[in-house]
Amino acid sequence: MSSLSISNYFPFSRVKITEQSVYREEKLSSLIKLVPDKRYVPLCHECGSEATTVHSKDHLRILRDLNIADSQTWLQVEYRKIWCENCGGVRVEQLSFADASKRVTQRLARYVYDLCKVMTVQDVAEHLDLDPKTVKNIDKTFLEQEYGVTDCDNLRILAIDEIAVRKGHNYMTVVMDYMTGKIIWMGENRDKETLDAFFRIMTKKQKKSIEAVAMDMWEPFINRVKHHIPQAKIVFDFFHVVQSFGKVIDEVRKQEYEKANNQDKQVLKGSKYLLLMNEENLKDSQKEHLENVLELNSTLNTLYVLKDHLKLIYFYSDRDIVKQTLDQWCDMAATLKNAAVDKFINKLRKHQYGIIEHADYPIGTSILEGANNKIKVIKRKAYGFHDMDYFTLKVKQAFDN
Repeated sequence: MSSLSISNYFPFSRVKITEQSVYREEKLSSLIKLVPDKRYVPLCHECGSEATTVHSKDHLRILRDLNIADSQTWLQVEYRKIWCENCGGVRVEQLSFADASKRVTQRLARYVYDLCKVMTVQDVAEHLDLDPKTVKNIDKTFLEQEYGVTDCDNLRILAIDEIAVRKGHNYMTVVMDYMTGKIIWMGENRDKETLDAFFRIMTKKQKKSIEAVAMDMWEPFINRVKHHIPQAKIVFDFFHVVQSFGKVIDEVRKQEYEKANNQDKQVLKGSKYLLLMNEENLKDSQKEHLENVLELNSTLNTLYVLKDHLKLIYFYSDRDIVKQTLDQWCDMAATLKNAAVDKFINKLRKHQYGIIEHADYPIGTSILEGANNKIKVIKRKAYGFHDMDYFTLKVKQAFDN
């Protein structure tokens, strides 16, 4: 006589298997019928206390469980409603393997969550033949338990930047723990109210522990950091400073192109990225073209030299030398007597405190730039996120080192 039993596949407490059936239709499926084990007193699903009275019985629930091989497995569970003295009302009895409001077992839900770490919601749904909304809700529930609370303990240095999440200047602000590389918080938009929402989460003690913040020269961010954590040093990111000057170079290039004669325009044509790229990244043909541009136009030649000298400001670790180098750069740039260049000089002068602080805190948002690329991949794999809370949780999970 065979001693094989399926009970080992269903090690659920307080219930027992009464029947099993296999169906072969479009897909192979199994139905396992479970009833309460009357040797145990039923428990309240809300508070876990023992029931004093069974209010009613013979209620049925159909739950999806983990597949057995290629067979979808369904559980027909008989359960009771009980009177709970502790809760003061009628409640559903507790099932050790499923939540009262869910239609899948806890172990299937955990399997879905694990799959969602490496697969898209759509792929998981197709793999398990589940509704994508069901998969997403399961994943989000686990994520909220694990990453729903913002942890602001032991923060010393922050990096703040924004990422475009939709077309049309729709942004999310990203706050990273610079020391660990973890995404601490994300919020919609990139205005004062956005950072206010982040700092409201922090206690006074947590705010006082912040030593420095890396960011770009975005006034709403600057304003809120100075307001909430005035002791923190603001450090303006090298990449954004150089990128901002790149826009100046392109604006002046357009001006010089408009002033040039037809012959000179042929030389200047196609020089936009040549002027912005680092020399070591240029091909031989591009280097030759760049040399012709710089030889032809003294203004662009000066801007090209200024671009390289601008990087030197971030090279030094002595505050006095940084200040001296910055002053020399501004004096050299002022000789061009160009409105766009003068505007950039004024911007540097206004924000020089955050450039000089780089000498003491050699940090920047480049670590966040790399993170932003990873975030964009997360968004693209999901074909965009309509639920921003879910998107934030997925990002936090991806950066949990």
